[in-house]
Amino acid sequence: MAEIQFSRGIKEEVVADVRITRSKTGQTGTATFYFNKPQAIDKDFKEDITGMYMVDEEGEISTSNVNGKFVNGEPMAIEATYIMKSPEQWDRFIRFMKRYSEENGLTKSKQD
Repeated sequence: MAEIQFSRGIKEEVVADVRITRSKTGQTGTATFYFNKPQAIDKDFKEDITGMYMVDEEGEISTSNVNGKFVNGEPMAIEATYIMKSPEQWDRFIRFMKRYSEENGLTKSKQD
């Protein structure tokens, strides 16, 4: 089990487009998640977005760096950023992403 939530306990059904970068030293990294028309911004969604929570069998990783994207005043997407400040955080995040990718059919690609 690996899922992303914007309100604790409510799985986001839309699968994120994820971009991951790592510093040359390997000490830090950044993951940017882009959700196109997620259920969390649907007009029928009644819960508040309190952050982005990445939940799996190891526990929870979270970030409060979550922003809505709007077109003509209408919510269209959510962009969230998770910053890893240590090799341990990087390793934990990669374990989560492996599980999330397997469950959601994501593929890995390297861009030059």
